Amino acid sequence: MVATDNEVLHAQLRAFFSEKLSVEVSSVDTDLVQAGILDSLALVELLAYIEKEFEAEIPLDDVGIEDFHSIAKIAEYVDAHSPVRV
Repeated sequence: MVATDNEVLHAQLRAFFSEKLSVEVSSVDTDLVQAGILDSLALVELLAYIEKEFEAEIPLDDVGIEDFHSIAKIAEYVDAHSPVRV
């Protein structure tokens, strides 16, 4: 079975949460804010990771917390803002 681009991106984002924030995210649809996983410091780390790993330019006036509530939402944001295809 071949993984889709979305599955690969989900896996990369899950690895970020696991390796950098020491948090296991049970589902790509888990609400990261409500679960207390994504606070302001974690958001800054996540944005830096996205900019570096996916060469995405993230203008601060374009950042809405609703885009980062879940790994699935983050993947959509990365896909829309990154020139790099996973």
